[in-house]
Amino acid sequence: MPVPSDNLRIRSERLWDSLMEMATIGPGLRGGNNRQTLTDSDREGRLLFARWCEEAGLSLGVDELGTMFARREGTDPEALPVMLGSHLDTQPTGGKFDGVLGVLGALEVVRTLNDLGIRTRRPIEVVNWTNEEGARFAPAMVASGVYAGVYDLAFAYGRTDAEGKVLGEELERIGFKGEEPVGARKAHAYFELHIEQGPILEDEGLDIGVVTHGQGLRWIQITLTGRDAHTGSTPMPKRVNAGLGAARILELVDRIAWSHPPLAVGAVGKLDVYPNSRNIIPGKAVLTVDFRHPDLAVLLAMEAELREGAAAIAAEMGLGFSVDEVQGFDPVAFNPALVGRVREAAGRLGYTHRDIVSGAGHDACWLNRVVPSAMIFCPCVDGLSHNEDETITPAWAAAGTDVLLHAVLETAEIV
Repeated sequence: MPVPSDNLRIRSERLWDSLMEMATIGPGLRGGNNRQTLTDSDREGRLLFARWCEEAGLSLGVDELGTMFARREGTDPEALPVMLGSHLDTQPTGGKFDGVLGVLGALEVVRTLNDLGIRTRRPIEVVNWTNEEGARFAPAMVASGVYAGVYDLAFAYGRTDAEGKVLGEELERIGFKGEEPVGARKAHAYFELHIEQGPILEDEGLDIGVVTHGQGLRWIQITLTGRDAHTGSTPMPKRVNAGLGAARILELVDRIAWSHPPLAVGAVGKLDVYPNSRNIIPGKAVLTVDFRHPDLAVLLAMEAELREGAAAIAAEMGLGFSVDEVQGFDPVAFNPALVGRVREAAGRLGYTHRDIVSGAGHDACWLNRVVPSAMIFCPCVDGLSHNEDETITPAWAAAGTDVLLHAVLETAEIV
């Protein structure tokens, strides 16, 4: 099978221009984007993407969850396609590149092949997954989750937003409820290019992250019950302070994460105290712990330490205690052969690179259950993402897309 020449590169300026044009749709308040899934802005972004795909000679299919598949035919009509893509939806205060780079980088791969008249045995399909962010309709990665059999279609259609609007109805409203059954399109392989959303590559001065694993995740909700009481007139020995118990559990979470270096992370991202009044000792606290690690055994050990330690804190303080797992998924090991192609492509092109673990969830994490998958990271400034200040350089975008081009060509097979 021919290996792509090391002088084969995408058109960096065209990719950057496409990123900047997409960023004009659903502008944020201070330079980023607010293009939440199934909004009018999402529809406008989808229509622009569809137009670009048509101009590139691709045939467009849309499944029942609105996921868009833009197909470039191969020479073998019986061969399964190589899929590549990500998502166009954003957080309410999102950046220009999270997800979008993966979709438009994939489109640039196809445009480059068209420019050079390169044919592949396998078809290539550029994918825009619906509702990756989960900012409007929880959970995240819902369309790829249905594709992979994690959720069923009825579950996805029934998701509601903060205003009570229903995902299935909003999909119809914007005109992107397709007829293809979700998962009917099978694939030979899936590649996803993404910004790192962390600081490692920039800190180490590297061009490319070769993603070997995705972190496993556990979201654990703890409820502490004490007794509401007046802050001024209740003696210290008489207090049953759920807020203080929550503070001690916050410290416990931090200690657990630090005790499993170097890959463990943990924090309390959501904390509510009740009745949340200035002069009332909290009688109830509800907090959600986020633990992540790429080794399932370590992740389970962290969860066990939390449950045991938090129960002990509650018992010592006389607090009521309950614990529930809100969401979780096991660590992902991406396909070794495809990961190897990404690594070899980065080396062949002369880009500095290292193996890296994804700390965030991505559509590729679900796809990997049913399709051999791999991911490519490029740096982002200060590791900042899910923030309007998120930014990358044209050179980083081009390097990641060059590696994507080469890995895809090896997998789709040049003819």
